[in-house]
Amino acid sequence: MPELPEVETIVRDLNKKVLRRTFVDVWTDFKKTIRLRSDFGGKVKKSDIFKVFKKHVKGKKILDIRRRGKNIIFNLSDGLSLLIHQKLTGHLLYGNWNMKRGKWLAEEKGWLEDSVNRFIHLMFWLDNGRMLALSDLRKFAKVELWKKEDLRTSEEMKSLGAEPLERSFTFEKFKNILTKQKGKIKQVLMNQKVIAGIGNIYSDEILWGAKVHPFKEIKRLSDEEIKKIYQAMREILPKAIELGGESISDFRRISGEKGGFDPLRKVYRREGEKCGRCGIIIKRVKLAGRSVHFCPNCQKF
Repeated sequence: MPELPEVETIVRDLNKKVLRRTFVDVWTDFKKTIRLRSDFGGKVKKSDIFKVFKKHVKGKKILDIRRRGKNIIFNLSDGLSLLIHQKLTGHLLYGNWNMKRGKWLAEEKGWLEDSVNRFIHLMFWLDNGRMLALSDLRKFAKVELWKKEDLRTSEEMKSLGAEPLERSFTFEKFKNILTKQKGKIKQVLMNQKVIAGIGNIYSDEILWGAKVHPFKEIKRLSDEEIKKIYQAMREILPKAIELGGESISDFRRISGEKGGFDPLRKVYRREGEKCGRCGIIIKRVKLAGRSVHFCPNCQKF
């Protein structure tokens, strides 16, 4: 699933390409993706949700694009907001396509032709003649239309934790948040109600960088370990954004290009390989059904 660096990469790419553009039309072949989260004229039958969505999106200008946690939020004209959560395999693409034999084919040769970019189930036409597509193999992505104020005050937004790259996210704030939690550090870092945006990939990478075992309980962390976790977070996440995210799975930038973080990946999905710091073999274990990757020597329990 795209995490903070991947979603931030998408948002920055989108701001360069589609900011101030207007939605001209929209298409989908999987209407379950679409949700109406505000009152758009009374109760809407399931069969009419996409029709209402299309009616309200067409003609709206994109005024602002931002990230909150793993969510992409388009603030539109007329006080509307479009929220997209890409989930496991979803990623937004920008270009031009033609429909042939029931499939969207990219007009341009290059990255958009990557096989993971061919699962297009949602398409927006823009007023500059270009198109914005959502490719999603698993069809888990969600696309929600809100009234802007409803989204701002929604439980979904209010329940999200701190943004780890904001200036206000100081070490003292991180320590204060962390020490109020219970459980294992790996799980706490991935809890979106505590810190927004970190998932399986970057929690593994951050803990390797800090030399902290992922199963270590919060109450057993020393001040020095907490500081090292904070420092690793503030180094690894910006670096991943700078390199365009991690594309070990389906994530691609809006150009269809892979992110460039992979050569810097130290432990995630590197089980059986030698640790780049000490040479001991990296291990993979399960924690609450999720894979955890770590070095048993560098990250002692």
